[in-house]
Formats: sequence, structure tokens, C-alpha cells
Amino acid sequence: MPLAIRPARPADAPALSALVRESFALYVPRMGREPAPMAQDFPADIAAGRCWAADGPDGLLGLLVAYADGPAEDPSFHLETVAVSPAAQGAGLGRALIAFAEDEARSRGLPCVRLYTNASMVENLALYPRLGYVETGRRTENGFERVFFEKPLPPAPAS
Repeated sequence: MPLAIRPARPADAPALSALVRESFALYVPRMGREPAPMAQDFPADIAAGRCWAADGPDGLLGLLVAYADGPAEDPSFHLETVAVSPAAQGAGLGRALIAFAEDEARSRGLPCVRLYTNASMVENLALYPRLGYVETGRRTENGFERVFFEKPLPPAPAS
């Protein structure tokens, strides 16, 4: 499926919010509450340059929220949210968004990508190790049972 990943624009915020609510809805019964991404402040993320939209032939299919993070002695690229429209799930779009984040991290000279997911999101717990991510810890934050992952990145090839 053709996919164009671009910086999100302010006008995208309502569609991004709707896509996240739709794609994360299946987790609400498992968690007993809405996952954190369902309350994402997309206007702020867009204004900060932390949000990308993934467009397919028929419009918005996914999104990514990610940013440089960490102290100077331990920098990383934090992958905060990846969401794919339920109608487009299973076509590799989530993997494409994660690969985009990894490329973005390399282009910024960052040595790794870090992320967390909820322990109830068992699909993610299986996916991230297949993509080279290593679990680095588990803890409760803001009432969410989070599982943390990290993927070291080789340097970008010299051009």
C-alpha cells in the first residue's frame, strides 16, 4: 500500500485525534480506562514538530508522535505514539511508521529509540522484540502498567 509520511499540519489535529480514538478503542475494556494516547494534545504536538501523518491513497491512515529526549549524556528518540486506522491494520503501516521514526533518529544523530507500551497491549509486547527492541523495564506510571523498550541504532551510513 503506498504511504506518504509527512509532518502533521494544524488542520490535521481533529482527524489525528479521531484516528487514535478509533485505533486504541479495543484497549479500553482490557485496561478499564482510556489509554494515554486517547488524550493526546495533537495541536501542541503538531506545533512542537513532534507529529507526522501517514497518508494513503484515500487519506489519513496512521500517525506517529516522536521526539528527541533525554539528557545530553544519554540522548534518545522517544517514540510516544504509533496509531494505524483499524481498516489499514495488518498491512505493515505500523512497521513503516516505526522504521520512519528510526530513520528520523539516525538523521538526528541519536543512538537509540526508546518507547513504552501498556502491559495490556499484548500485540505490541510481541511486535517490538521482532523489530529489534529489547525490554528494559516495567513500572506503573500515572496508573498505567508500562513496559519499556529500547533499540540501539547503528549510525547512518556516510554519504
